[in-house]
Amino acid sequence: MLTFRGGAAGALLLASVGLLAAAPVAHTQPAGVSITADLTLTETGVLRVVETVEVPADGNFTMSLPLRLGLGDGVERVFKVTDVSATGAGTATTVDDQFVVEAKPGESKFTYTVHNTVSDAPGTQMFHWLGVLNADIASLDVSVISPSFQMGIVDCKLGAAGNARPCAEVHVEPDGVLYLSQTDLRKGDAIDLTLQMPPGTVPANADVRDGDSNNFFAVTTPVLAAFGALLLALAGMLAYVLTARKRGATARASSDTFDPLVTTGDRMEFTTPDGVLPGEAGLLLDEHVDPVDIAATVVDLAVRRYLWIAPVNARGEDDWRISRVNSPDDQLREYEKVVYDMLLPEGTDTVAVRELRAPGRLQLDPIREAMRRDAVSTGAMADPGQRMLPRWIGAALIAVGAATTLALALTAGHALVGVAVVLAGVAAVLLPNYLPTRTTLGDTVVGRIKAMQRGLDTVSRDRIPPIDQETIFSRALPYTVISGRADNWIRAFRDMDPSADSQPGLYWFAGYDRDRNLHRFASQFPFFITALEGACSSASPRIQAGPPSPRS
Repeated sequence: MLTFRGGAAGALLLASVGLLAAAPVAHTQPAGVSITADLTLTETGVLRVVETVEVPADGNFTMSLPLRLGLGDGVERVFKVTDVSATGAGTATTVDDQFVVEAKPGESKFTYTVHNTVSDAPGTQMFHWLGVLNADIASLDVSVISPSFQMGIVDCKLGAAGNARPCAEVHVEPDGVLYLSQTDLRKGDAIDLTLQMPPGTVPANADVRDGDSNNFFAVTTPVLAAFGALLLALAGMLAYVLTARKRGATARASSDTFDPLVTTGDRMEFTTPDGVLPGEAGLLLDEHVDPVDIAATVVDLAVRRYLWIAPVNARGEDDWRISRVNSPDDQLREYEKVVYDMLLPEGTDTVAVRELRAPGRLQLDPIREAMRRDAVSTGAMADPGQRMLPRWIGAALIAVGAATTLALALTAGHALVGVAVVLAGVAAVLLPNYLPTRTTLGDTVVGRIKAMQRGLDTVSRDRIPPIDQETIFSRALPYTVISGRADNWIRAFRDMDPSADSQPGLYWFAGYDRDRNLHRFASQFPFFITALEGACSSASPRIQAGPPSPRS
């Protein structure tokens, strides 16, 4: 007896008649074999089969069903059988894409689950199955239950090829049950059945593949869906990278001007946007810690009365000594303290620039790391630890994708789905390499630094009260060092009298106490900066890794 209830009836026939009597059957079967099967299609679209086979004392029964069925034009349909168990005198196994049932004399009972049996057609669920018997079977009685009570038989034929006749015992009961009962089925007979069911009775799960049935890397619908998702993910990553880089370029290209001179009453003072320091500004401008950034920091520490710079002549050559004035305090940022301690470690009160060139005297990696940590703490640069998250995710995707590719290639096919996952992982690993290290805040600060540099280019000494000229000149000088405009800045103030504030010479740079202008300073200061940058460069070549972006 065969009972079909509703939308998966066609799929059930594939699992019932197909598994029980379908071609190719591997071995000759004696008359007298009877098969009774109860099949249940679950709401999730899988078919559970309980099958009883009775074999006479002098008989033997073997049946095999291909789990890959060719549909023509290089198209195949793939099924999967799981949860297999056998009791009595029988065995059931899956070997080389064949589901094989063997039964010796006596009664054998088999249970198993069939997957990928349900397919959709426009406005309906339709099943057409053609099976060729390769054995004699005395009787076949199948009962099938599905979630729906509606089903129609479109066509059912039985017989040898070219001499088919309508199935004698197949009908639908008023309660929606379809029965199929046949006797004396002969080797070579074919069963051709077409069923129609309401759409959406159960989830359609038919696995129909185009191309070579052995090509597990064929382009299938799941593969196209996976690569479509990959393209969407790559488009999102690309848009994110381009947006971030465009944001930085826009900040640098701004034409705004920031006037760094602030007047309070009859006095004037120098100010910077967001309180940015010279070394910090140099790092943010090109996202690199360069020797000039450290040199500008040293000058700024001198200007702020932590260091004292004095020119000397050693062995007939110009040199400069950097000496301790005030010890580091809470007014200094962490990276400034590192610079100070690297120049003048505990127990050292003075050092010549020439001495800084000695191997191992300057360790600039700690300075570089301190400057980057400072920029991260202010929110101007991205935390490198957070940038590792996409790389970890990418590595996980690569591992999962590789395992998925192997598993699918050995089982259901669609192996290119795993390749798509691997490519997504590679993209995630590479993503941080193309992101700017500056954050949105950092780009905003860079725009203001550029605006301040343009403002410094417009400063005229005549607008500054004489008493404030030396202080403003000195405070702004380190910022012109990082932009390569120190010569222009000194030239604008070269006629300034450094004693106009009642103290002779520059208060932070010795050797010009009797000068009434900066002409000699203008000729010597560039050499000091060059020597200091050279000491930094020779101490740590890696500090210049990567070509810096233009700062001006």
